[in-house]
Amino acid sequence: MSTTRHLVNRHRRLATVNATRTAAPRRRPTPTPRAARDARRPRSHRLPAALGALTVLLGGFAAWATGEAAALRDTPAARNPALTDVARTSEVKGQVTKAVNELFSYDYAATGAADKAVRAHLIGEAVGQHRAMLAPVREQAARQKLVLTTTVTHSGVELIDGDRARVLIYADQSNTRTAAKKDGTTYGAAMFAVDAVRKGDVWRIAAIDTLGAGS
Repeated sequence: MSTTRHLVNRHRRLATVNATRTAAPRRRPTPTPRAARDARRPRSHRLPAALGALTVLLGGFAAWATGEAAALRDTPAARNPALTDVARTSEVKGQVTKAVNELFSYDYAATGAADKAVRAHLIGEAVGQHRAMLAPVREQAARQKLVLTTTVTHSGVELIDGDRARVLIYADQSNTRTAAKKDGTTYGAAMFAVDAVRKGDVWRIAAIDTLGAGS
């Protein structure tokens, strides 16, 4: 009997387990989202493509920058030696400054210095322009015992083109009269431009531009 009961109980347990398995729905594994799968994948395989794209971009930028630099060097402003040739620019400024100081200074007691300055520093159109500008001073110099002193305080070379240059000038001037009972000195400033021409090793003023001051 014990054996028979044992077998019966065993069959009952097996039947219960089988019924439970049959009734419960079979679960399928939940699919993992594609983004999550990609996130779990090692990214080392992406690096060559990313680096390749970066190389292309940098290469394109380098080509663009090279082209822009070449274009900049080819502009007229960049080819202007006044912007690139320090020695030539300094030479022009120094000689033109000296010329202006001498040409626009006048001493009634030493008029020969003014005439010498004209011969040394002027050429072409500038000779007549200078004569007209200094005429009032010459007319009054002896009577008023006049001494005119011009000192260039600032100058800038605007352009150098071969043996020609244009220079902007800013100068202080003092005009002293000693013939009056009371000596008097007046002060002023002048701003103008000159066109200079190089003859040998000397820059001479070929034209004087008063920048509309006389109009």
